[in-house]
Amino acid sequence: MSLVIQIQSLYIKKMIEVAHLSKNYGSLRAVDDLTFNVKQGEVLGFLGPNGAGKSTTMKMITGFVPPSSGKIHIDGIDIEQEPVQVKKMVGYLPEGAPNYGEMTPLQFLDFIADIRQLDNSYKKERIEYVVERLRLDSVLYQQIDTLSKGFKRRVGLAQAIIHDPEILIMDEPTDGLDPNQKHEVRLLLNEISAGKIIIISTHILEEVEAVCSRAIIIANGKLLLDETPAEMQARSENKKLDAVFREVTKGHERE
Repeated sequence: MSLVIQIQSLYIKKMIEVAHLSKNYGSLRAVDDLTFNVKQGEVLGFLGPNGAGKSTTMKMITGFVPPSSGKIHIDGIDIEQEPVQVKKMVGYLPEGAPNYGEMTPLQFLDFIADIRQLDNSYKKERIEYVVERLRLDSVLYQQIDTLSKGFKRRVGLAQAIIHDPEILIMDEPTDGLDPNQKHEVRLLLNEISAGKIIIISTHILEEVEAVCSRAIIIANGKLLLDETPAEMQARSENKKLDAVFREVTKGHERE
């Protein structure tokens, strides 16, 4: 590789490219011809009413569900052609909490770190980091099944960021957390967002204002709006995102 190409590659931003993405479940079209890009350094809020297709889209972007049609490229790589290579770059927090309820948080994080192939010294460093940042010290040796919803969610967040991923995709990351915990998670996201691509699905519109540089609204699997939070607020006389959300999605509720 020439020196010029090497230098240029340092300045090429990573990107998620979603092109004409659709997903059908029988007669139901959960996602309908979605096209959007997310660049390195952006925190994208993914908004929509229940059943809009947000979780399905995230599952396709992370490679857990294949699309019915359309393409997804992450850092120029087709996720259907090179799924393992893409998944190495991605941290994913799905809707549910961790599935290994018989494990303790420490056992679970150790297990995830091994799957992510972190070497012993770095594994120790990253486990200590996520335990401290998500305040898991008091439940480290308790079975996950016995934890509160909020602690389970924090364990899920910990596993999503344990390998310091370049791309972080989270479905309702603060679900089940109390106001103080939500604030701490938002601070964490602001802290780690530099140089990453982050997509957050949320129903908490104040979360969009707090952490997102851009937001997309979808309904019935279709893209309705793609703007910055400030641009969305400017659409409303009272500068409230919830008013904009109601207006944009009105009449688009899934039957």
